Amino acid sequence: MKSQAVKSQAVNGDAYGAAGTLVVIGAGPKALAVAAKARVMADLGLPAPRVVIVDQHAVGGNWLPTGGWTDGRHRLGTSPEKDLGFPYRGAPHRTHAAQINAGMLEYSWMAFLVAHQTYTDWIDRGRPNPHHHVWARYLEWVAAESGVDVRIGTVETVRLADGGGWTVGFRTHDGTVETIDGDGLLVTGPGSSDEPLLDDPRVLSVSSFWNAVSRRAIPSSSRAAVIGGGETAASALDELVRHEVMSISVISPAPTIYTRGESYFENSVFSDPTGWSSLPAAERRDVIRRTDRGVFSVSVQENLLADDRINHLRGRVTGARRTGESVTLTLDNPGCLATEHGFDLVVDATGGRPLWFLDLFDAETLDEMELAIGARPDLKNLEDAIGHDLAVSGLPAPLYLPNLAGFAQGPGFPNLSCLGELSNRVLRSAVDRSAVAGSAARVGAI
Repeated sequence: MKSQAVKSQAVNGDAYGAAGTLVVIGAGPKALAVAAKARVMADLGLPAPRVVIVDQHAVGGNWLPTGGWTDGRHRLGTSPEKDLGFPYRGAPHRTHAAQINAGMLEYSWMAFLVAHQTYTDWIDRGRPNPHHHVWARYLEWVAAESGVDVRIGTVETVRLADGGGWTVGFRTHDGTVETIDGDGLLVTGPGSSDEPLLDDPRVLSVSSFWNAVSRRAIPSSSRAAVIGGGETAASALDELVRHEVMSISVISPAPTIYTRGESYFENSVFSDPTGWSSLPAAERRDVIRRTDRGVFSVSVQENLLADDRINHLRGRVTGARRTGESVTLTLDNPGCLATEHGFDLVVDATGGRPLWFLDLFDAETLDEMELAIGARPDLKNLEDAIGHDLAVSGLPAPLYLPNLAGFAQGPGFPNLSCLGELSNRVLRSAVDRSAVAGSAARVGAI
């Protein structure tokens, strides 16, 4: 139920959709942050895009066992107070920032707890980070409260429409193929989690690992390995230590297993990206490497400190093969000879492919993207091409890629650290582009 303060400021007529349609792939925190703020803007009588979300599983699906990235029982690595409106600063309509941020408090983590009468209990327990399945419930609650249009289906095709905008085709669970046309496209999520390093029963992808956990089918192992140094690997390791494993090697290219920086100075860079783009490229990549990519959360590190079964192997896995009853991994380190190590259980927790969504694009759209960025759309070229609005510069219709915006725009955009600023930039872009298109149409009609 929206507050009377917000309702009283709305004007006659619904402004929802006045800035076109924004199609979002993935019903996670980024999608819900944009959808909730668009709803707040419309409730205030301000132009906002209509938001349509397509997800393969459900709202918050990647935080549930069905999504293949968790069993839902591990804790969120980020404080839930960094919710869909955080940092509650600025707004798509700068002259209405106070009203919009007040409206977003209706979709806050605290509002969710109050609505479910669990706020006091959460405070008294020391404000713990919630389990993944509870975070998914928060996202589901926001989706219901905001009334966002969510379609369940697997996206199969994405193309730039001839008349401008995007056409997204998806297949529902009953096999029906549907399409959605939008003025802009926002891609979120890590893609599939079911691609293992080697097709072998002793090598588990992220998805197959969590599936085995849910079935209580993790095999006993004398020597196991977890490949990866980020939060995906951290969650898998946090689970694996609860099973009968004699030794566990964490394999990553870094010289050690780093802990995510949680001081004011590190956090402020994530919460407020002002000035980020003015930093030299090498310094930006260094910040991301030290504080986000390839780091474990503090809570996971604390859980693992006392477990002497865990060791770290430095190297990048460049090969894997079955050798008798073991899996042999080849590790490369710069300036050193390759080494081989045998394991009887391997969890490939290197995370999703950053460019998974390109598999959905038709050839003409890929050509348009290459023309826009002036180079082949690989990871580095796309990261360099992300503009202030988190969209790929130069395309005829906006393609918002926050997961790739860390290097160009700020380290908080790919994760949960500044969802409010993410929604500000995407929605401001949608509103501004709609206004420009409307002005051009009026001029053409004269």
